[in-house]
Amino acid sequence: MLFLLFFDSKKRYFYIAMKEKLNKSGFVFKTYEPPNQSPFEKLFEIFKELITYTSGDFDEAIDWLRELDKEYKLTTPEYTIDDFIEDLKNKGYIREEIDPTGNGDGKGKTTITAKTERAIRQQALDHIFGKIKRSGSGNHKSKGVGLGDEHTGDFRAYQFGDALDKVSMTESIRNAQINNGIGDFSLTEDDLVVEETLHKSQMSTVLMIDISHSMILYGEDRITPAKKVAMALSELITTRYPKDTLEILVFGNDAWPIKIKDLPYLKVGPYHTNTVAGLQLAMDMLRRKRNTNKQIFMITDGKPSCLRLPDGQYYKNSNGLDPYITNKCYAMAQQARRLHIPITTFMIAEDPYLMRFIREFTQANRGKAFYTGLTGLGEMIFEDYDNNRKKWIKG
Repeated sequence: MLFLLFFDSKKRYFYIAMKEKLNKSGFVFKTYEPPNQSPFEKLFEIFKELITYTSGDFDEAIDWLRELDKEYKLTTPEYTIDDFIEDLKNKGYIREEIDPTGNGDGKGKTTITAKTERAIRQQALDHIFGKIKRSGSGNHKSKGVGLGDEHTGDFRAYQFGDALDKVSMTESIRNAQINNGIGDFSLTEDDLVVEETLHKSQMSTVLMIDISHSMILYGEDRITPAKKVAMALSELITTRYPKDTLEILVFGNDAWPIKIKDLPYLKVGPYHTNTVAGLQLAMDMLRRKRNTNKQIFMITDGKPSCLRLPDGQYYKNSNGLDPYITNKCYAMAQQARRLHIPITTFMIAEDPYLMRFIREFTQANRGKAFYTGLTGLGEMIFEDYDNNRKKWIKG
């Protein structure tokens, strides 16, 4: 069974369901039945989702949790929401901060801590990366194998010069038993086999997130999936690929970098979409990196509609695609290509004319584009990241 937390953007309402496989195709939805978890663990899983949706607003997340509790009976008289809040404090997930602008009543504001921020990133990683690991099949193509640090599961005969730590002792001893028998056991060079490995290159990545107003327009929350992907990707890189670098920027009327710890609090604004500013900042960030492998990931749902002019004023046009703006975007894509920086665009809108723009933008950069919608966005970014950072080297 799989726990699901849904958010109806139009009604501003969360609801919970269990997704249970039937013998025939399709799913049945019924009231959430918790797995074997402690009362705190059960509520904490839901709380981490809610705090992401509310952009770090603790009070709003708890209000939603109380509403869900009324609807789905998440608590018992022995363990209430107030008990849960007290446990959050005792475990270091929240803290009280004094509000200097308060009315003198001594009450502060409750905020989440760095420990909660890490827990949210880890949950995002588990949700997205766990799906990839369970998928079982991939689409990575290669020409050969060689020296490296990632095991492939394929074996070949030992050759002079192979490092001894690459020798598979289990397979080599198995060969020796087959070739020489158990009674007169001996291990020769002909019995040795080596496991093939992949070389992993270091990668510098900039992730661009569109925070223009269209990311929450038309009753569809597009910013929360983008935040979850960014949190999961940052957790993956810092834990699994510590030599890689990830920098994150957001772009609306302008572009600016944000820190990983700020991701849960990310919100959209009353902005247009200045794609050019985002690309300029991304390339500036990557110019400072010594790694030869660099890439830009861009998550966007809207058309470019804004430029900052040399005099500091903004040129804005939300009516269709403005050639003056799109030509600047194509020029930036070509500049990134000359710098050997591929741009992978994850398009989470499905308007045909915007998809045509993304295709032309991608051709200018010779990069890649995925027209994902919101479903599968995280899995697709993770697959592409892992694919880009691996280099096959022939032996």
